Amino acid sequence: MFDFLLNEEEIKARDEAREFVKTIPRQMILDMDADKIKFPKEFLQEAGRRNLLGVRHPKEWGGRGMSWAGSAAVVEEIGTLGYIFSCTFGVGADLVCDAICLHGTDEQKEKYVKPLLAGDIFAAECLTEPRGGSDFFGATTTAVDKGDHFILNGQKRFIVGAEGADYFLVYAKTNPDAKPQESLSCLIVDRGPGVNVEYLYGLMGCRGGGAGRIVFKDVKVPKENVVGKVHGAYPVFTTMMIPERLGTAAMTIGSARPALDVATGYTTRRKAFGQTINNFQGVNFQIAEAAMLLDACRSLVYTTGRSADIAPYAGQTRRMVSETKKFVTESCQKVVHNAMQVMGGIGYTNVFPVERMYRDLRLATIWTGSNEVMSMVIAHEWYKDFYKSKQANIVRDMELDAEEAEAPDEKIYE
Repeated sequence: MFDFLLNEEEIKARDEAREFVKTIPRQMILDMDADKIKFPKEFLQEAGRRNLLGVRHPKEWGGRGMSWAGSAAVVEEIGTLGYIFSCTFGVGADLVCDAICLHGTDEQKEKYVKPLLAGDIFAAECLTEPRGGSDFFGATTTAVDKGDHFILNGQKRFIVGAEGADYFLVYAKTNPDAKPQESLSCLIVDRGPGVNVEYLYGLMGCRGGGAGRIVFKDVKVPKENVVGKVHGAYPVFTTMMIPERLGTAAMTIGSARPALDVATGYTTRRKAFGQTINNFQGVNFQIAEAAMLLDACRSLVYTTGRSADIAPYAGQTRRMVSETKKFVTESCQKVVHNAMQVMGGIGYTNVFPVERMYRDLRLATIWTGSNEVMSMVIAHEWYKDFYKSKQANIVRDMELDAEEAEAPDEKIYE
């Protein structure tokens, strides 16, 4: 942990999260992975009771008003229970509440944020559709304006908390003839008539989060449940990409860390050729690489968090958030890979929990924006900054620092 980057209040919250993790029964983890628990309500209720949900949010709405670094420290500890625990912990308290806290009304915060952060109700985000998830503007779910309310029809897929959430943050087309950025609205939709979970997914890992497909059939949504402005979902979506992707990175570190801990303990006890295998470079170099990657991941998460605290909507922050999500999720998958590799065949069994961690973390590079999409964002923002710096002439033109930099007829671009 990087305690030197945390203030006293943040260290206290981190330590409270660590103590909370110790109270979770082993059987709950096993039952989640076996899908015997469909959604961990008791876990979230207790987290709310301890004031650990949504620690970044303002105190007046139930949070602790902490920085991104403090939030990352808390969610890393939650992630040590398993990836699905941090997923369900973050989806409602960070993603949904972030949208409402930043763009919603005080009435919405009172009704939907306060009780959620207290652990009394639960929420889910509904973005992905059966036809795709990365194509945000291609949403086919519609909400027709009926004066004081909308009529919502459509379906959303892979929704963590489909089974268990009391309300949903739904993106829907309200102005299909407008340009894409002005065609969607963000709606708070209470579970009720016309809101049906049609299918629960059998997942490779991250089980127990109630992931399903939700069908909305003629659902009446009052106008006061619009988050932000009508046809104004794009600004909501843009701001939510920070907690969605930076939050994913932070929780992924916590979910990979136990694999390294288990493998480290195993290699100090397992003997081969008359000595414990941690003495062999083929083993301890993989442990060293995993430790290095986790520290690098934390450094990037905390640095990007600082950028998000200061300038959340700057292009540089957008690039760093995407870099962080991509680097951390891929690096943490490597951490778990190394842990399993040094443990050999026993690591591939359920005698140790590393195989579950391996299955769980396969989701990390897919959800909240695939890593291919992260690369697109990174490239876009990098080139944009490059051209800006060239036009502003604020940096040295290093291309000229070559002996034959001005050689005639050698620099040909077409």
